[in-house]
Amino acid sequence: MRGGRFVYLGLCASIGAALWSSGACSATAHLQQAPGEGGGGATSATTAEAGAGGATGTTGSWADFGDGGAPTEDGASPDEDGDGFTVEDGDCNDGDPNVNPGAVEVVITEPDQSGAVPEPVDEDCDGVIDNAPTACDRNIAPADFDAIHGAHAIDLCAKASPGDRKWGVLSAQYVRGDGSPAAPSPAVGVLDSFGPNVRPQGGTRLLVLSSGRARIAQWPGACNADSCKNYGAGTAPPGFPQDNPACSPSANINDDIALELVIRTPTNATGYEFAFKFYTFEYPEFVCDAFNDQFVALATPAPPGSLNGNLSFDSVGNPVSVNISFFEVCKDCPLGTDELEGTGFGLWNDAGATGWLRTQAPVTGGEELKLRFMIFDTGDDRLDSTALVDGFKWVANGGTVPLETAPVEDPR
Repeated sequence: MRGGRFVYLGLCASIGAALWSSGACSATAHLQQAPGEGGGGATSATTAEAGAGGATGTTGSWADFGDGGAPTEDGASPDEDGDGFTVEDGDCNDGDPNVNPGAVEVVITEPDQSGAVPEPVDEDCDGVIDNAPTACDRNIAPADFDAIHGAHAIDLCAKASPGDRKWGVLSAQYVRGDGSPAAPSPAVGVLDSFGPNVRPQGGTRLLVLSSGRARIAQWPGACNADSCKNYGAGTAPPGFPQDNPACSPSANINDDIALELVIRTPTNATGYEFAFKFYTFEYPEFVCDAFNDQFVALATPAPPGSLNGNLSFDSVGNPVSVNISFFEVCKDCPLGTDELEGTGFGLWNDAGATGWLRTQAPVTGGEELKLRFMIFDTGDDRLDSTALVDGFKWVANGGTVPLETAPVEDPR
């Protein structure tokens, strides 16, 4: 059986887990490691900007790819493995549904149960086995407001179009809470670090979204205070701000900003994951108050277990705000204050943050997925909050991926 594995997805990313049947040339379980990410075991792959997701070579003829099954009466080759691709479509192994031009490449680095590293497979049928992805987020300016560069910043690099069948980003835009386009503003930043102690979790840049200014202290465009305005009053998506029964928020939002992506998922993907980190000036004075700003990650279609489509929340359903149980960066908190240094948080007023967190969610391979990463002030336009998003990866493990958020065990 084709075993569990992560795949690199850096740019350069319906719901419900998908189980893929075994194939004659399938590899055994493994995790693929993202570029520059340490720790034990391989992790998932980021997509190369050149198109690591989806075929980039020629589809070739039957002679190029072997038999692939006898032709049908009308001369067309059959789809033997039921993955939606025939040999004529470029399927280089029509006996394995995990191998086709719409799959994401998987690099196996871990031994299987026999103790041997399995033979590599050309999952995306581009003619290159285990072609390593490259980062696509270099040389993006801090104030860049091009949404496709925002996708690059979170390590989503492959592009797709309505007329092809590759996986990748179909569209990208910065939007307000109601989905309308957002005018360029300092609410968005693409940074190579967030202060001296917070580094990207994939590639060389991370995406910063803020209800204030997505800059660090003393940079051009920085707020240099605890409150700055961008857009004014906004309209939240249905069901938001997300209710916390113990600390019900105001229904009003302000300075809302989001990166919205429409992605065609790899045919062999069973899930995906991303890392994020939340900062707010509302700590400690406004813990469990109506003014608690929120970061949400909305998925359409919504996976089972999500809260109005929101993927990121703690074990008791608290949304990402000052009230989340993972709020551990502050004075006398488990992670201390090192990750506040140089950011402006803690400099311009009292503040706190979560550590790096990772959300994973199930996905159906080959379908379109809309993701919206959004932050907003709640109740007023003061005491701003900021979210970092990075390290997007596909999971291609042949099994069910649970929806969950947990601390990153060994952040970069």
